[in-house]
Amino acid sequence: MPKNQLAPEPLIDPSATVRDCQLGRYTEIGARTEMSETRFGNYSYIVHDASAIYADIGKFCSIAAFVRINPGNHATWRASQHHFTYRSALYGFDLGDDAAFFDWRRSNAVRIGHDVWIGHGAVIMPGVSIGNGAVVGSSAVVTKDVAPYTIVVGVPARPIKRRFPEDLAARMDALAWWDWDHDTLGERLPDMRRLSAEAFVGKYSG
Repeated sequence: MPKNQLAPEPLIDPSATVRDCQLGRYTEIGARTEMSETRFGNYSYIVHDASAIYADIGKFCSIAAFVRINPGNHATWRASQHHFTYRSALYGFDLGDDAAFFDWRRSNAVRIGHDVWIGHGAVIMPGVSIGNGAVVGSSAVVTKDVAPYTIVVGVPARPIKRRFPEDLAARMDALAWWDWDHDTLGERLPDMRRLSAEAFVGKYSG
């Protein structure tokens, strides 16, 4: 990804394709990445050769190269599952594209919380929700919801450990540091580097 300093305006690589998306502040879209009908929260980035469609992605998400979020679903219940049945205009059929099919795809959106890390080459299947602070290992295929602050790996993805105990995870969610403004983040960044997660929450929980 470009090493330019990020700014409130999203940084989109010239080779990326972004259609009908809401991009937050300090976001970055890498080379040859395709993103459609997706909300992308403040400070989140997605590296090169990735894709996301019909997704709601939170703030401070770190998404590696070659990740696929909500890959295409086919109409397996029809006589043919080929996309000529719903992208019919592409093949010159007068019936046109199947709006109901695409509405079905949208109804199976992916939802990703805040501060989620998705590793290289992972696939997040349609309809999956990933909680705040979770980690998805490289090349994992996520077919089921991922609990907050949980690390999942493998095919299909399975939990291997929690990042934080449940009580600390609940306090982290209550703190919601991802909603702090840019100046506050800058002021508290030294403590985020220096302190443990528990000490950080303890200091700023009031």
